[in-house]
Amino acid sequence: MAEREAVLRLDDRWARVRSGAAQAEPQERERLLDELIGALRAWPSDPECTALLGLRLADRAALRFAEGDRATALATIEEALRSAERAAPCSPEYARWYARGLINHGVWLAWPLSDGARLPRHPLGPAATDGPSAMERAAGERARDLTRAAVEVWAGLDPYDAVNRRGLAQAKVFLGDRLAELGCAEDAVAWAVDAESDFRHLLLADPGGEESAETEAALDHIGRQLELRLRFLGFASLAGLRSRGLLPERLLPQAVVAARIQGVAEPAIAAGLGVGAEQVRTMLEVTPWRAVWRVEVRGPDGLWDVPGPSWHSSANVRNRTADDVGTALVRSFADAAECPRDGAPWRVRVWWHEEGDPAGARFRRTIGPEASGTTPS
Repeated sequence: MAEREAVLRLDDRWARVRSGAAQAEPQERERLLDELIGALRAWPSDPECTALLGLRLADRAALRFAEGDRATALATIEEALRSAERAAPCSPEYARWYARGLINHGVWLAWPLSDGARLPRHPLGPAATDGPSAMERAAGERARDLTRAAVEVWAGLDPYDAVNRRGLAQAKVFLGDRLAELGCAEDAVAWAVDAESDFRHLLLADPGGEESAETEAALDHIGRQLELRLRFLGFASLAGLRSRGLLPERLLPQAVVAARIQGVAEPAIAAGLGVGAEQVRTMLEVTPWRAVWRVEVRGPDGLWDVPGPSWHSSANVRNRTADDVGTALVRSFADAAECPRDGAPWRVRVWWHEEGDPAGARFRRTIGPEASGTTPS
């Protein structure tokens, strides 16, 4: 028993170093963590030591990630999860540790697939010209499965415990991230809406509580994510979410605009989203979308260049499709002095919101002898 208590004291010492409550040089930190992991391994049948071993192996993995040693870090976190999984049935707290470990592992695996806003880094859908490597995609699928497992762990805990409700809501947010990275845009939005509902219930249950600021921050984050992710959805997905009650009213104007950008007619928008025709018309008249365009000409050296500042710009437009904007640009450039008269190819691309949007250009057209066609994307 004295040996076990010594191990737990060593873990407490590491916890203080890890939190910054106690200072230690990097080399001493490494030595202390190695000593602690070795000591915890000596108690394989002790649930607390097994659970703590999962935490401390995860700490080691985090250090390896910080050093850029991704391969070692991923191998270490796999071992950490095996230890955490063994301890999880012994205590709700250990189950929480396991669920958080699953989520963290998913984040690390999927890191190359998301940008700083936790949006997919690679273009998706029919306009995609490049995407994740096979290895990155496999890691993303593993990350999705781990995060789904975390959702199941949280869902299996006491639903009347606020910590568990919060953990489940957070896990749903992360699952939405993992699904978005793999191009499952409709499912990603559905999970985010579900998580948003959970967080709203938490806020209503304890509006002035200690966690209220964190809950409000989570709601702000989810709100931004939903607004951005609607750009990835086709009209069928928007209509499907609306029919399932997973398209919040506040996002209806953006959904209507998204459908119009894609070329859906107003009557079809009204029918598909369950909105009155006059309401659709009003939303389109008052809600602009930012069209970003780039016109380029291919020179004799084979490189594409913008012929002037007006051909690489943006504007807020209302009740116009991407095809409307792109076709107008094609006509304007064809009549412009910058348009090549020697048969050199030129091209027009239009994005919604930002150039290079991972959702892909909403309009693409190449004109010239080597163009394969003039169909907008």
